[in-house]
Amino acid sequence: MAAAQRTVIENAAIATVDADDTEYASGHVVIAGNRIEAVGAGKAPDGLGNVVRRIDAGGHLVTPGLVNTHHHFYQWITRGLATDHNLFNWLVALYPTWARIDEPMVYAAAQGSLAMMARGGVTTAMDHHYVFPKDSGDLSGAIIRAARETGVRFTLARGSMDRSEKDGGLPPDFAVETLEGALAATEATVKEHHDSSFDAMTQIAVAPCSPFSVSTELLCEGAELARRLGVRLHTHGSETVEEEKFCHELFGMGPTDYFESTGWLGEDVWMAHCVHMNDSDIAAFARTKTGVAHCPSSNARLAAGIARVPDMLEAGVPVGLGVDGTASNESGELHTELRNALLINRLGAHREAALNTRQALRLGTYGGAQVLGRATEIGSLEPGKLADLVLWKLDTLAHASIADPVTALVLGAAAPVTASFVNGRQIVQDSHLLHVDEDAIARSTRAEAQRLARITAQ
Repeated sequence: MAAAQRTVIENAAIATVDADDTEYASGHVVIAGNRIEAVGAGKAPDGLGNVVRRIDAGGHLVTPGLVNTHHHFYQWITRGLATDHNLFNWLVALYPTWARIDEPMVYAAAQGSLAMMARGGVTTAMDHHYVFPKDSGDLSGAIIRAARETGVRFTLARGSMDRSEKDGGLPPDFAVETLEGALAATEATVKEHHDSSFDAMTQIAVAPCSPFSVSTELLCEGAELARRLGVRLHTHGSETVEEEKFCHELFGMGPTDYFESTGWLGEDVWMAHCVHMNDSDIAAFARTKTGVAHCPSSNARLAAGIARVPDMLEAGVPVGLGVDGTASNESGELHTELRNALLINRLGAHREAALNTRQALRLGTYGGAQVLGRATEIGSLEPGKLADLVLWKLDTLAHASIADPVTALVLGAAAPVTASFVNGRQIVQDSHLLHVDEDAIARSTRAEAQRLARITAQ
């Protein structure tokens, strides 16, 4: 690091989210190249060479960048539809529209989804894309290109569906792939795009969509494929009571037992939602270190229920936060999920003891890094880790009278992002993206949403 260019951030409140939850009322962070070189109280050490920038961060809180663990970018162009539906009815209403997406639509939707998250403090994004209509173009490549242009660290969960209406599933027949086609395309995506290095900007996971949209064969062979290729596994699990009923009727067991029977529990697996989990389900996840992407806003929007996050954390289950698709969380922002995770869980059995503000911040940072298998690289501010961090402005009208900066960030209004760094490179300045044109993205997403609506209506 001696020859690396350095950025010095000083005079900031700092929440490191390390193992001891170390915090500094006024401290410094030194970035050298793409790594965090130093974090501590007071001013940065004297005598640092090659300092190209100094940031006086008085009035700010510095945290690790937010890590999103579940999303569906393509839904950016179908926001605001089916607003009073539960999950199954919502899917039935929207699948005919989603089955008509193409590469330009997916690229624009990915740009919109990524831009909204990045300007709100997300430094690591994730997309679970599982709709691949025939002859729709290179959808995975389009999504990865949008992430690269935005500047965020990114995991693409290459999804798939092979159980359509004729097989008892929810997607229309023309919206699914064959078993062989899905597996071959997933393997090709991993081989073309996955980077296993410490500072990887793009990684791929194997991600059949859900128990009610994929065959048992696709789950089993997908798990075998992921482990042969050395990548992670992702799917939806235990989201609704309807899913629980579906699994019992079709497989003779609940979702967690079904997943275990198909090889889908393990420290290389994470699942979205996990709302309807009994004690034995949580124990199985804890025993196998299977991760959970908690999506509180989407769960509320679709009336799915309240996930037992406090019980999962107590048992040792890795838990991160997810935006989920923006057709069920129209804001598309992860920093609002810090607040919603805390508030919604306090409506559950544990009430005011469910989560506190620092646990909420941990869910959105280190917890997310754990779930994505990158906790040694990101998720906390520690020397040697990658320089993914955010400066939140907390000295304005919205937050200035809240003494505790973490409480201000989690429970206050959405805090402005003065600066966001990914891999040591700044991607946000004063809540605006530095490397893509937000206004152009807004225009293109509106145009593609309108084009999709016209196609669907024909």
